[in-house]
Amino acid sequence: MAILTLAMTFLVIAFVSALTTGKYPISLADLCAGEPMAVRTFTILRLPRALMGLVGGFGLGVAGFVYQTVFRNPLASPDIIGVSSGASAGAAFAILFTSAASPSTTVFAFVGGLLAVCLSLGLTALSPVKEHSSIVLAGIAVHSLAQTFLMVLKLMADPEKQLASIEYWIMGSLAGVTASKIPFPVVIILFSSAVIFLLHRHVLALSVQEDEARMLGVSVQKTRFFVLFLATLTVAAAVSVTGLISFIGLLAPHTARLLTGHNRRSSCLLSGIIGSVLLLTADVLAKSLTAVELPVSIFTSLLGAPFLIYLILSERRS
Repeated sequence: MAILTLAMTFLVIAFVSALTTGKYPISLADLCAGEPMAVRTFTILRLPRALMGLVGGFGLGVAGFVYQTVFRNPLASPDIIGVSSGASAGAAFAILFTSAASPSTTVFAFVGGLLAVCLSLGLTALSPVKEHSSIVLAGIAVHSLAQTFLMVLKLMADPEKQLASIEYWIMGSLAGVTASKIPFPVVIILFSSAVIFLLHRHVLALSVQEDEARMLGVSVQKTRFFVLFLATLTVAAAVSVTGLISFIGLLAPHTARLLTGHNRRSSCLLSGIIGSVLLLTADVLAKSLTAVELPVSIFTSLLGAPFLIYLILSERRS
């Protein structure tokens, strides 16, 4: 309980910092006085962006917890069954054939992520080996196909405009988040996360051997497919608006387990809270450290790379 309270405190600090940090200074006095520029900046830019960072980071953390639990691997992440690659290909297709500023980029990225996971799960269903390793292999295959399609789209893109937009989207940022873009992903993320919390006993049962899970009354294959689909729905909804955000789905759940010591509902909730803190903090740094706003993934990767090195060294010592 103390850990959750501390995490919530950091979350409030990160959220308030995201609301108050930016190129245009905003004070509470200006907002209370109804100063037009301050109100517009807060309602049009700061608030939607901070809300997307809050909810998107939470969804990525919860999804990462599901992946690591289902695959029983602390290095599992939302990329494992191709959702990020599918979303990238979908966004690139929209940028190439519609417009980078069009809402269709969000729609195509979301659809691309869903198509990738549906293809991965479909290939797994056709496999005679009904184990989670077959899902990983299917995800690798789908990832390769999506990356190939993405490379073809990049070759077709205008190097001066479209290619730059594709690359910037892939790097991930909350800069393009507006009020009109957040209702759809926020509803999906909150709904999928709520269902995952309701199924937390089934999710945790997947962390043991399949025979033990069946003895507990869990339909392993159906439950695995369903919770993976929910987790992927969450990731697809988040990255369709923010672009690719690396390492949060890996860092948040592993950190939560280090703090709680075992799998339980609080670990899942803590994963989401840590995910929100990481994304909000990265966004604050992205828009405040330099004169030009940097991609969020630069800062999440700076956190993730040392974390992976730590895991490697810990594994070697054990």
